[in-house]
Amino acid sequence: MTHNLWLKTRKHSIILSTLLFIYSLPATADSVDSLIVDIMDKRHIPGLQLAIVKNGEIIKQGNYGLSNFQDNVPVKVNTLFPINSMTKAFTGVALIQLVEQGHLSLDDQIGKHLTDIPASWKSMKIKHLMAHTSGLPEILSGYQADLLVRGNPDASWEKVKELPVRFEENTQFDYNQTGYVIIGKIIDKYVKGGFQKFITDNQLKIVDMQLTATAGFEHMARPIANQARQYLYDCSKGEHRNFYGEFPYIMQTAAGMSSTATEIAHYLVALQEGKLIKNLNSLWTPVTLKNNQTAGFNDFENGYAMGWQVINRENHSAISASGGNAVTMIYYPEDKLSIVVLTNLLGGLPIQFVDQIAAEYIPGFQF
Repeated sequence: MTHNLWLKTRKHSIILSTLLFIYSLPATADSVDSLIVDIMDKRHIPGLQLAIVKNGEIIKQGNYGLSNFQDNVPVKVNTLFPINSMTKAFTGVALIQLVEQGHLSLDDQIGKHLTDIPASWKSMKIKHLMAHTSGLPEILSGYQADLLVRGNPDASWEKVKELPVRFEENTQFDYNQTGYVIIGKIIDKYVKGGFQKFITDNQLKIVDMQLTATAGFEHMARPIANQARQYLYDCSKGEHRNFYGEFPYIMQTAAGMSSTATEIAHYLVALQEGKLIKNLNSLWTPVTLKNNQTAGFNDFENGYAMGWQVINRENHSAISASGGNAVTMIYYPEDKLSIVVLTNLLGGLPIQFVDQIAAEYIPGFQF
């Protein structure tokens, strides 16, 4: 089979798999399905999972395309997608739970809780680590998810402590994984069994996220039943590439979990109903810089809170959490609408098209 024919065959397999899903629905496919199919085609997304929540109830679920190119495996309701940095949202909830239990405050200096850190770090506040405004040096090398010392978490931790602070605390936003390594160490100080068990027991089990709990925090380091493969798309060659990454324990407060759109939808409902924490404001209020402005990834995601992004705008403000530029969960409080989009394409960027989906459920919504 020639290379071009292989690509066409793969593309047709995705379309066929998606259409088979649509025609298996109990009712005629709606405009959302057509929208999703069109977006997947334009963005070269192999597989996608969707869940919509309105007024606390799941009103739509969708499974589209392929979770695995190699074996033509379709996306199903129990397909687990790696969620990468969306894991930070669960870490944020864990931190607020410890705040509500009286173990710490978001305004605490980290030196109050840890001693094995450089003197220049000790006065940094917990909330600034969570919001990526600390100025800490980066524990990653800059190449994909590699640590400073590839394959050696302990050596990477020692090396990052030798590096200079990047900027004055809370003067700018700079996405940084080192802060979440420190948060993991703080959580581990106050819970038995470590942060993984704490998140599993106090979030996943409460929401009955059984598939998520079983998958654990190891991303793609071990075989996980029904897990979607992750891909990159090479525009210059017009082809998909496999992506494989591992996150060691020290990085798993920042990334590593896998989940389904349906289980995350239930998670968002549980949060909104106060089943996990009492004060959502403490979780979702963005950190304000010294210049009294908020900052985030761009003008759209223009604030960052405790592991969650904030979309502050005149109409339809939202709270979101994304990962790997592949998955997004978003909550529109004034519209009582939540949307979960999980894809297996790094660079699929559902945060860029989630408003299009929202417009199908919010009358007059302009994006």
